[in-house]
Amino acid sequence: MSLGFPSRPSAEQDGAAQLLQVVEQVWGYRELRPLQGEAMRASLEGRDALVVMATGGGKSLCYQAPALIREGLTVVISPLISLMQDQVASLVESGAPAAALSSAMSGAEKYAVHERLGARELKLLFMAPERLMVGGFAEELAAWDVRNLVIDEAHCISHWGHDFRPEYRRLGELREALPAIPIQAFTATATPQVREDIARQLGLRDPVLLIGSFDRPNLTYRFTPRRDAVGQVLEVIRRHSGEAGIVYCLRRTDVDQLAQQLASHGVRCLPYHAGLDASVRERNQAQFMSESIDVIVATVAFGMGIDRPDVRFVVHAALPKGVEQYAQETGRAGRDGLPSECVLFYSGADYHGWKQLQERSAAEARANGVELDPEQEARMLARLSEMYGWATSAICRHKFLVEHFGQPFTPPEGACSGCGACDVCLGEFASVADSQRVAQMILSCVVRCQQRFGASHVTDVLCGVAAEKVRQLGHDQLTTFGLLRQHDPRQVRHWIEQLVGLELLVTAPGRYPTLSLTQAGVDVMRGNAPITLFEIPQVPRARRTRRTPAPSDIQYDESLFEKLRQLRRKLASERALPPYMIFGDRTLQELAAVQPTSVDELREIRGVGAKKLEDLGELFLAAIREHVQR
Repeated sequence: MSLGFPSRPSAEQDGAAQLLQVVEQVWGYRELRPLQGEAMRASLEGRDALVVMATGGGKSLCYQAPALIREGLTVVISPLISLMQDQVASLVESGAPAAALSSAMSGAEKYAVHERLGARELKLLFMAPERLMVGGFAEELAAWDVRNLVIDEAHCISHWGHDFRPEYRRLGELREALPAIPIQAFTATATPQVREDIARQLGLRDPVLLIGSFDRPNLTYRFTPRRDAVGQVLEVIRRHSGEAGIVYCLRRTDVDQLAQQLASHGVRCLPYHAGLDASVRERNQAQFMSESIDVIVATVAFGMGIDRPDVRFVVHAALPKGVEQYAQETGRAGRDGLPSECVLFYSGADYHGWKQLQERSAAEARANGVELDPEQEARMLARLSEMYGWATSAICRHKFLVEHFGQPFTPPEGACSGCGACDVCLGEFASVADSQRVAQMILSCVVRCQQRFGASHVTDVLCGVAAEKVRQLGHDQLTTFGLLRQHDPRQVRHWIEQLVGLELLVTAPGRYPTLSLTQAGVDVMRGNAPITLFEIPQVPRARRTRRTPAPSDIQYDESLFEKLRQLRRKLASERALPPYMIFGDRTLQELAAVQPTSVDELREIRGVGAKKLEDLGELFLAAIREHVQR
C-alpha cells in the first residue's frame, strides 16, 4: 500500500495541518501531545533543537512525522541496534518508508538498503553513532540527500549524564562535516547541566529548547526497605497478575537466583544480563516482547531499547545508583499512559555495594594506567548518596523527581494530599509519635559505640541482642543497650537508614562501613533540631487509585478485550512482530468499549492508521461482530 507522502507542504495547506493529516494517516492519532507540535515545527523550519520529554511523552513522533513530509532523508542516530530495529519495524508496519544500517545486518541486507537510498525511496534511516564516524561517510550522507540529523538518547553525549558513551562524544564532528544540516537532539532524562552540555557538544546553533514535564502522573511510586526480596517481589507481581513487568537486580548472580525463585512460584519469567550468551539474551528478550513470558528479571543491561508500552510494573530489587538512572528505568513502565506501578526495595547494603563497586572499578582503572577524572568520581558518589537519601526519606516521590530535573512541582487538581500517587501521599507511611526521642536514642548509641561500628551492630545494641560480639565489647553494659527492644530490629534498622538519608549520620567508606554523626546529627541528639521518623511502610495488597483518570478507567468489555488481545498475539506471531506493534492496549480498550462494527466506525478509533485499517481492520471487526452477536 502506498500512502503517498507529499514532499513538502502545498500552497493550500500549511505544515501544521499537513503534519496532523500525516499523523492521523500513519499512526491513527487525531491530536498531538504537549510540545509535539512545537518540536515538529522546529524540524520543518530547519532549526536546531533540544527536546526533553519524559518517557512515554511521544518523542519519536516529533522527528518521524516531519521526516515523512520533508524533502530528502532524515538520519536518526540511536545507541542500540534493538531500539533501531523496533522503530523501523513499527514504522514499516504503519506504512512509512524507513530502514536501518547496523552491524547486525548481512551484506545483502545492507546492499538492499543502499539501493533504496540511491533510489531516494527512504524517508528515515536509523544508524549507530560509530557508523557515522567512518571516513568518507559525510560524503555518502550528502549523496543520499540528507536534510536532517536526529540524535536520540542525546544524554549519552554528556559526561554529566548518567549513561555517558564515548562514541556519542564524537557526534559533535558532524556539525563541522555537515554545517548546513540542522540537528535535533532528543532525550527523556537531562538535568539543566546535562542539557547545556548536550547543546555545547553538538554545536547546536540558537536551538529551539523544548522541555516537557518530567512528571509521569500515571505512575505510582513506592519505596520500602528490603526484608524478603522474593516474597516482596512476588507480592507486586501478584498485584499485576498476567501483566508485563521488569524486575531490576544489582548483580548478575542476583538476577539468576531471583529468576529461578520466581519461576518456582509459577511466575512466567526469564533472566537477562551481560553474562548470558548473546543468543540467550536475544531469545529471552524476544519472549518478553512477544508476551510469551510476563516478567523479565535483569540487570540494567536490559532497558534502553525496550519500547514495549504495556509494562505495568517496574520493580527495583536493589537501590539504583542515581536518580537519573531510576527515572530512566522506571520510565519503561506505562509508556502507553495507562496506570502502572514502580516499586523500590532497598537496603543500606546496596548503597555500600555500589560504593565499593565504584571504588574497585576506579582502583582497577588506575592500576591499568587509566587516568580518571576525580570530579566524575565525586559526581558518581554524590548521585548515589542522593538516591539513597531519597529512598530513605518520606517526601513526595513525584515532587522530588520533578524538582531534581529543575522544574517546579504543581500538585494535581483533586489530589487530597500531595501527588496522590506515591506511598507518602497515599498515606502508606505512618510517622513515629516520639520521633525525637527515638532519634536521640539511636544517635546516642552510635556515640556510645565510639562511632566505630556499623548499622547492624548498633541495631543489635539498641534491640538488646546479646550477640557474642556485643558481649565481648561490653556493649551489653552500655546505657543504650536494649532501649528499643520493644521494636522489630528491621524497624530500628529502617530508622537508622532514615537518619543516614537525612544526613544526620554518615557511613565511612571501606569494606566495613561505620556510622558517625554529622553536626546536624549532633544538633538532633541534643534536642536543638526537630525530626520526624516513619514506620516501615505497609504496602496494600489491593491496587490504589491513581491521581489521574486513565483510559483504563473507561467502561469496556473485559472479555472482549481479552479476545482482542489473543487475536493481536496471534497476528503478531504470524508477522514475527511484538504484539504492541499490531495495536496497543489503549487501542484495544477503546475497541472493547466502543465495539465498532463498520470500517467507518473503526477509522475513528485512536491508534488505527490507514495501513492498519486496510491490513487488520476486517480481522478485528469480525472478532467484535462475533462477540456482539453471540
